[in-house]
Formats: sequence, C-alpha cells, structure tokens
Amino acid sequence: MENARALWEKYKAGLCSEEERILLENWFHHLETNHQADFSEDDLIQLKDEMWGKIVKKAPDKKLVTFWLRAAAAASILIACSTAGYFVFHRQQQPTQQVVKNDIAPGRNQATLTLANGQKIVLTKGLEGKLAVQNSTIISAKQNAIIYDANKSENQFSYNTLTTARGEQLPCPLVLSDGTKVWLNTASSITFPTAFKGNARIVKITGEALFEVKHNARQPFKVQTVKQTIEDIGTIFDVNAYSDESATRTTLVEGRVKVNNLTLIPGQQTDGKNIKTVNTEIVTAWKNGNFHFEGDNIQSVMRQLSRWYNIDVIYQGPVTNEVFFADISRDRNISAALKILQNTKDVHFKIEGRRVIIIE
Repeated sequence: MENARALWEKYKAGLCSEEERILLENWFHHLETNHQADFSEDDLIQLKDEMWGKIVKKAPDKKLVTFWLRAAAAASILIACSTAGYFVFHRQQQPTQQVVKNDIAPGRNQATLTLANGQKIVLTKGLEGKLAVQNSTIISAKQNAIIYDANKSENQFSYNTLTTARGEQLPCPLVLSDGTKVWLNTASSITFPTAFKGNARIVKITGEALFEVKHNARQPFKVQTVKQTIEDIGTIFDVNAYSDESATRTTLVEGRVKVNNLTLIPGQQTDGKNIKTVNTEIVTAWKNGNFHFEGDNIQSVMRQLSRWYNIDVIYQGPVTNEVFFADISRDRNISAALKILQNTKDVHFKIEGRRVIIIE
C-alpha cells in the first residue's frame, strides 16, 4: 500500500474519510500478506499501540473492538516473527528487540502421570514408546497421545492420576481404555481406572478438562467434581471446576450431557442450577493455546493468567470495573499479554519477580 504512511497520519489527525478508514483497517488486518510495507518494525509496533488506544475509545460496539484486537494481536505476533520471513524490511541494520525487565515466560507443555504404585512419569511433547504396564493395561505414548490399551478380558484394574501444575498443560490428549479422549488444562488433575469395569465409567477431575467421550449406552461415562456429576449421552464437553472460581461450569460442545439432572444441548453451559447459551469456542480456547476474553472482569482475567504463568496477583488501590475483550496467545511472555490488556482499558501492570501488581 503505497500511501500507508500518509493515510496513517491522516487517521491520527482524525481527517480520514469513511472509505479511507475502511481501507486502512483492511490493510492493517492483512499485514501478513503485505511484504513491502512502508513502515519499519518500530513504526509498526508504535502504529499497533496507538491504533489500539484510538479504536477502543472510539468504538462502543464490542464486536468491532474484538475484531480490532484480533487483528492487532495477529499483527504483533507477525512482527515478533519477522525473522521467520513474515515481513521483509529493506534496511541495513536490524533494530535491537525490546527486552522487558523481570518478564515471565509462558507455561510449558508438561504433565505428571502417577501410577497406582506411586511411580511418577513426566509427560512431555514428543514422548514416544511404552511408558508402563498396569495389571494388563499397557500405557504408551504414540500418535501424539497417551494411550491406555486394556485387555478386554482384564478383570483387575487400578487407578492412575494425571496432573498438571500451575504453568503446565497436558501436551497431548489422554486416551482412556474405552477410547475417550481427555485434554487437561493448567493446574488440573484427572483420576481414572486403567480399565473400565462395572455398570459405569467414572472419572474424577479438579481444575479444567475437555472430554471427547466414546459413547456406550450400556456403560455410561460420568465425570465427578466436588459440585457436579456430568453424565455423557454421546458428546464433547468442557468442565471447569477450579476451586477459586465461583461455580463449576460444564459446557456442551457437541452431543448431549446431563449435569445434576439438567440436560444440555450444544452451545449451552450450566453451573448445576441454571442453563445459559455461550460461545463454545471461547470456553475451549485454552485447548488451542489461547486466552479468549469476552467481557471478562479483571479478576477473571487474572485468575486465568495466574494459573498459566504461575504468578501471584496483587491489586493496588481500587479494583477496576472495566471488562476486557481480547484474544491472546498462551505462547507469549506475560509482558505481551499484559500490554494487550493495558492497551484496551485504563489499567496498568507492574511485574516484580513472580508477582503482577495491578494499578488502576
């Protein structure tokens, strides 16, 4: 776009026509395809920051704000990845990348499997081969999954527990002996039998997990939390049972489930008492490596960040009543995540060790 810089200057001065504003928005949203940008890397970062502030102040429609945040977040990721070829800057010297003091790295893809005898196996990305044998159930890492392969005639079983600490997420799905797949979010656990016997398949969780259940009407699949019992009727569903949340929430993505005798249809969520309609992509964004905030208050936002980055959160002064709309990759350092939040609302953050201080 030959006149990008001139158009941007007009935009900052508030002189853009409606057509020019749309043109600039379209250009900014598709920066990744513009390899001859008329801006340096520093300019692009400044453009991104200033534009965020202007867009949020001028746009009362939260959908427009969300669109802009997604575009800006994508652009900032592309800027960070410029050495991989997303942008070509025709200049002699590459500027020094900005380093944030006391920055905190994102969590990692890791979990710990505890066998019935107390043996612990650390699960990491890329793990391959047989891990253990429990009775006659073989536990293997293969095909990018942790698989429990049980002998169908096996009458004995034991219980295993899979756990993620704060700052960890299961690197690949757990495939239970019945073929059910489980994804485990940070600071979570699931306790399950090595083989399913009897009239029901029962597992227990803390924290958050996403289930893709292998349906068997003759042997119902049940998930137990402190506050809910969820029964599958052929389904994909998310259970958020963190102890620091106000309620346990079950969200149905596909199929049907019963929660404390309430039946959900896809797109519904319940706290065990009430049912509401939600966007399931937002609820399950964590599985795809993202935070998705859609009208979340600061306490909700920081609870999610604190688990993933393993931080303590301190509120200095009055707590803001603002709500946040943003998509943020969980692969980014905390400073990048906080900057996105800071640019959307009048709130400020300070990092001290593993503490994040929030200042309105």
